[in-house]
Amino acid sequence: MATHSHGNTAPSDWMRRFAPLIPASGVVLDVAAGSGRNSRWLAAAGYRVVAIDRDATVLDIDCARETLVVDLEQGLWPFPNRRFEGVVVANYLHRPLFPVLCESVAEGGVLIYETFADGNQVLGRPARAEFLLRRGELLEHCRDLRVVAYEDGYIDSPKPACVQRICAVRAGVTSGVARFGL
Repeated sequence: MATHSHGNTAPSDWMRRFAPLIPASGVVLDVAAGSGRNSRWLAAAGYRVVAIDRDATVLDIDCARETLVVDLEQGLWPFPNRRFEGVVVANYLHRPLFPVLCESVAEGGVLIYETFADGNQVLGRPARAEFLLRRGELLEHCRDLRVVAYEDGYIDSPKPACVQRICAVRAGVTSGVARFGL
């Protein structure tokens, strides 16, 4: 079983910081969208959102272009051969998905991922090793993408936690990083 949180209603600061790298009005996949904190913010920013989560009771996101109830840990990937201008993941970890998530980033697209990391066990939940990223693990999984930003450490907000976060792009002429001169 993976981890994700439905309790926080504010969009992720990390996602908000790097969302401008996603090509304008692109289609963004919000993985483990929960109650839609990131989906709503992305839709308001002009992106077309596809939100997926395993819990139908919380996946009531009226702003999403498409919603899909699917247990990513038990079934097949619901978007074979589909690419997205943005893929966002917050507070969710199911290691077998890393290759497909990275592969789902379109040329010029952006992966924005953040979740709990080793060290969080002393601060609260999640605390079990299978739900915590190992040191440098996100970097390993994103080696075929260009890393724009990466952090591995302690944060105070929205609650004290140890996290890893990455923003990575798939090279392409329309890449948001090219627009920003990175």
